[in-house]
Amino acid sequence: MFNLILFGPPGSGKGTQSEKLIARYGLKHLSTGDILRSEIAAQTPLGLAAKSLMDKGQLVPDEVVIEMINVALENNPQAKGFLFDGFPRTTAQAEALDKLLASKNSAINVVLALQVGKEELVVRLLNRGKTSGRSDDTNEAVIRSRIEEYEKKTMAVADYYRQYNKVELVKGEGTIDEIFAALSSEIDKRM
Repeated sequence: MFNLILFGPPGSGKGTQSEKLIARYGLKHLSTGDILRSEIAAQTPLGLAAKSLMDKGQLVPDEVVIEMINVALENNPQAKGFLFDGFPRTTAQAEALDKLLASKNSAINVVLALQVGKEELVVRLLNRGKTSGRSDDTNEAVIRSRIEEYEKKTMAVADYYRQYNKVELVKGEGTIDEIFAALSSEIDKRM
């Protein structure tokens, strides 16, 4: 089983590249946001617990998110591997994910981090905001704040995986195909 984490700030092209990587390598996309919404929609015990917390403006605890990931892993025993998107966001989450995967005789194989300059991200997001309908893509101050928040939080996660030599920085500027080729090259080295 091949597991990867795709990192990148808002506007770095994670969504576009995730789709291409999933298609090429047959990986299962694990987006914690999608899992949360699915569990809530299905009114599972985990989903109801998460919704109750979210309705109060509270964050869903790591244990609940990890259990949702565990369920997703168990529900996909045929998967060739998983692409983790939006998780882990903290060192504690990374440690919990590693522990969960180890219990299934698996591990994160590589963390691919898309590197895009701040000004390029701002331009991309403002352009996306013209068509996406996402209000957080139309305000430059909000965009810059999101980028800073990403940098603060994910640096610790990257440092955690760096100690295991699992982090690869990939240039996230260029054509979609050039970036995809660079990501694929890093994956191919490890498969």
